[in-house]
Amino acid sequence: MPGREYRGRKNFLRRLTRDIWRPGFAMLTAEAPDLVGYAFGFPVPRDGSWWSGFRGTLPKDVEQLTASGQAFAISGMVVRPSERHQGLADRLQERLLADHRALLGATLVDRTHRAACAGFESRGWLNIGLVYRPPGPAVLRALVLPHGEPTAAEPSW
Repeated sequence: MPGREYRGRKNFLRRLTRDIWRPGFAMLTAEAPDLVGYAFGFPVPRDGSWWSGFRGTLPKDVEQLTASGQAFAISGMVVRPSERHQGLADRLQERLLADHRALLGATLVDRTHRAACAGFESRGWLNIGLVYRPPGPAVLRALVLPHGEPTAAEPSW
């Protein structure tokens, strides 16, 4: 489809520009020797606004970790196809979460992007439900990744 690559790049740049201004923004790159991957994100706001539009009841553990400032959103990740089976995505997300002492990773993925959803789930991310975001009929799949030491009880998700 003509222009698809341009629109994808334009959407990426819009998302990156928005996220750079969020408090605590962080980006990691991997080089070997050229760029082979990157991941970026920011701490999930404690006020719960990240989960705005969530359908149903947010799992209690997710709500608690968000309110305590121990959740980190991974809002962008790309790994060169030749590196995808080398564990690079896992190392990038692990490093972002560890650097921010997060006990929970969070991401929102377009629910129609099956490959992205499957990729996250194959790396241990758990699907906890759907988030509806304006404008238009944006429906996102909410995925979380428990990380580090568990809270007092086993996660409820």
